[in-house]
Amino acid sequence: MWKPLSRAERDALVARERAHIWPPYTSRDRHESHDPLVIVSAEGSWLVDERGGRHFDAMGSWWTCTLGHRHPRLVARVKAQADVLFHVAAGGITHPEIALLAEELATVAPAGLVRTHFSDDGSTAVEVASKVAFQYWQQNGRPTRKRFIALAGAYHGDTLGAMSLASIEEFRGTFGPLLFDVIRAPHPSENGGWDRVVSHVREACLKEQDAIAGLIVEPLVQGASGMRMHDAGTLRALFDITREIDTFFIADEVFTGYGRTGSMWACDQAGITPDLMCIAKGYTAGVLPMAATMSTARVYDGFKGGADRTLMHGHTFCGHALGAAVAREVLAIYRDEKVLEGIAVRAAMIASWTESLRDLPIVKGVRALGMIGAIDLGEVGYGGNGVGLRVCAEAAKRRIHMRPLGDTVYITPRLNVPLDELSWLLDGLEDLVRSARG
Repeated sequence: MWKPLSRAERDALVARERAHIWPPYTSRDRHESHDPLVIVSAEGSWLVDERGGRHFDAMGSWWTCTLGHRHPRLVARVKAQADVLFHVAAGGITHPEIALLAEELATVAPAGLVRTHFSDDGSTAVEVASKVAFQYWQQNGRPTRKRFIALAGAYHGDTLGAMSLASIEEFRGTFGPLLFDVIRAPHPSENGGWDRVVSHVREACLKEQDAIAGLIVEPLVQGASGMRMHDAGTLRALFDITREIDTFFIADEVFTGYGRTGSMWACDQAGITPDLMCIAKGYTAGVLPMAATMSTARVYDGFKGGADRTLMHGHTFCGHALGAAVAREVLAIYRDEKVLEGIAVRAAMIASWTESLRDLPIVKGVRALGMIGAIDLGEVGYGGNGVGLRVCAEAAKRRIHMRPLGDTVYITPRLNVPLDELSWLLDGLEDLVRSARG
C-alpha cells in the first residue's frame, strides 16, 4: 500500500533518481533538470502520484498495459504463481506454465504458427527472428540469402540487429558503423506512396531473390514513426511478394498484436500467416518483461538434425515461469471478458475524435485504427518543432499522461477502457488541440 510523500521525501527521491539512474531516450541535461512525474501506484487507466493525484495513462505505459494497471486477475495470478515457481533455466527443463502457454499461443496465432521461442522483450524477439531466418537459409541450401528488406520509417528495437532493421535515424544514426546492411524501401511519404513501396520491394526481391533472407514489416501501423499506417491490401501485397520468391515474411507484432489494431493480430486483417511473428508488450499486459518469436513448422523443421543445426540463440529467462503464468492469464482474460469484442465501439469513438479535428488549421493529418488515434501537428516522424511537446505539456496539467512522437500527438489507451473514461479523455484532448498554436 502506498503512502503520501512529504515534499522533503519527494525531493530526496528525485535527487537519488538524478544521481544514479540513466533513463531511456532522455538527454543528460534534461534528466538532471526536468522535474519528473513521481508515480507510487496505478490502477485501471490511472497513475497515482506521490500526493494521491490521478493521471490518465493515455499511452498504456508505452503501449503495454492493454488491460490497464493492476487488473485483479493478473495480480492474483502473480501471487499464486509466486507461491510455486518463479524461474527455472529452460535448457533441458520444462514446466507446466510454459508448455501450456506455447500450446495456447498456437491456438490464437494466425493458423500455421505452431512453434514458440520465448525471450524477454520486443527487441530480442526481433533479434531471434532475424537470426532464425538467416541460419535457416545457411543450413538449407541457400547460403547466399544473407540480406533483409525493411521499410522506411521502421522501428524494430534497440539491440544492434533490431536497430539494423530499423530506419529511424534518431535511433540508429550514431551506431551506423556497427549495423549490418539492409535493403530499404522508399519512404511512403514520397511520390507514389505505399504503391511505390510495394513496387520497390517487389523489384528488389525479384532482382536479388538469391540474396533475400526475409522481409520484415510492422503490419498496418509503424508506431515509433508517428503511427504511420497502411491498409490491409498493402500488407497482403508485401506478403505475396515473399511467396513469389519463397523467402520469409517476418511480422513485428510487438505493438500491433493483442488487439491494438482491432483484431488479435494485425496480420489477421490481411488474412496472412507470417513465417515468423514477434510478440511482446501486450503479451503480458505490461506486468512482466517477456516476449516470444513464433514460427511455422517449415521454419522449425529447417533446424532438424545434429548439434551443428541447433538454433544458436538462448536467453537466461527463456520460458520464465512467472511471466508464462501471467501471459496465460492475459489470454484467459481476453476470452472471458471478450476484450476484442469491445474494441469496435471504442475504436469508433477514437476515429470520430480524430475526424472532428481534421480541418483545424494547425492539424496536418489525422488517422485512427482500432485503439490508436493520431493527430499530426507537424510533419510525421520522430522529429518535430515542439508543438507536440507543448500540447502534451498542457495535457499533463489536465492530468493526462502522454508522450508525443515528434509533432504527432497520439493515444493508445487500454483496450478495455470504460466508455465514460474514454469520452473524458477525448473531450479533453479535443479542447487542447483546438487551442494549440504552432
